[in-house]
Amino acid sequence: MQSQHTWHMVMSLCCGPPGCCDACWICCRVGIADLCGSVACRPTGTTSIHVELEQLVADFLGKEDAITFGMGFATNAASIPALAGPGTLVLSDSLNHTSIVAGVKASGATVKVFRHNDMAHLEKLLRFHIAEGQPRTHRPWKKVIIVVEGIYSMEGETTLLPELVALKKKYKAYLYLDEAHSIGCMGAHGRGLCEHAGVNPADVDVLMGTFTKSFGSAGGYIAGSKQLIAYLRRHCPAHLYATSMAPGVAQQIISAIQLLQGQDGTNRGAAKIKQLHDNANYFRRRLLDMGLHVLGDWDSPVMPIMVYHLCYISGISRRCLQRHIAMVVVGFPATALLQSRCRVCISASHTKEDLDYALEVIYDICSKMGLQYNMRQLPWPWSWLRMLLWPPSSSPPSLYSKSSKGKSSNWLQLLLGGSGLTNGSKVAAGKAQPLVTAAA
Repeated sequence: MQSQHTWHMVMSLCCGPPGCCDACWICCRVGIADLCGSVACRPTGTTSIHVELEQLVADFLGKEDAITFGMGFATNAASIPALAGPGTLVLSDSLNHTSIVAGVKASGATVKVFRHNDMAHLEKLLRFHIAEGQPRTHRPWKKVIIVVEGIYSMEGETTLLPELVALKKKYKAYLYLDEAHSIGCMGAHGRGLCEHAGVNPADVDVLMGTFTKSFGSAGGYIAGSKQLIAYLRRHCPAHLYATSMAPGVAQQIISAIQLLQGQDGTNRGAAKIKQLHDNANYFRRRLLDMGLHVLGDWDSPVMPIMVYHLCYISGISRRCLQRHIAMVVVGFPATALLQSRCRVCISASHTKEDLDYALEVIYDICSKMGLQYNMRQLPWPWSWLRMLLWPPSSSPPSLYSKSSKGKSSNWLQLLLGGSGLTNGSKVAAGKAQPLVTAAA
């Protein structure tokens, strides 16, 4: 849908809210020169804007405290080694982001990978390895940490958070939730997957997220207990040795969160959340009606369209670009060799005309390339009639549309090979140490 550079602006909160210029002048008065050229150590680069941002993030997420970082990738890659180490058991989802994989590898912890969103497999691994203990010595694990994502960036699927919380409590493990793609877009107020799934944020030990998607800025955060955040301030290299976040970057995030919370005196933030969900569900429904194989859940702005054939993705990208749509295509090694896909990311700023034009282009290209894997195969007379009624240049009528006489036209589309999909589908022993120690 959007270019590689701009697709992350899911909520379009970077689109100049009222008072944005005044906020920029406030940043100038704080002292841009001191922040942009600050030395590496954060204690000498933290200002009132950083303190305000971290407190605002903690309040927004319902946690005691938060810490921010200047780079989203480093938030995982540098924080996980500070929390896990030798003697720690980490259970990681098989589709976790590379930043999580890099962080877990650097930690030196023992890693066990469970099948994507398979709670039965996760419980089997938990039960076996907790009973078995550490390799060779069979001593109890110091910590057991479950690491998952809120929305998986290549699948568009949400994690099964209530089931994870139940397993975490049952086996006395810690839960680390990466909300890079779910914060700001899931839930009625954009507070992420906890709000969307009805889970108490206190049941998630570590809430991680980035500001590069919904908030239209840069950097990342970790929210948790005061003890956890104080530990990270003293031990996480991404906080101690990295350059401070620039004031304009921090102020953009503050303005976006205040907009979501309605602190600007308007309902603009709530309207954007609703518009994003409406756009995402409308676009997903139309893609399913076209017979395309679409992954993900309802309300998720990330929609992978399965292509499968690696040789097709470059052709899809070029044909879309010729019609002024920059389509993100993903293939090996980012995905499995036979799991190539296109990834659509919906924004709250998309109008219905934008979405309809993109749907027309996608339908035209996918029908000519034979990518309608969920479309019924029909004998010759019926397929000829279907092509006569709905040529590739126009989308078939939606299963949810009504005819001019008010009667449903579903029977005709189903007869001539409509997908018939009306719902989103997903294809798809010993005392443990605390997560952080006060003495450290």
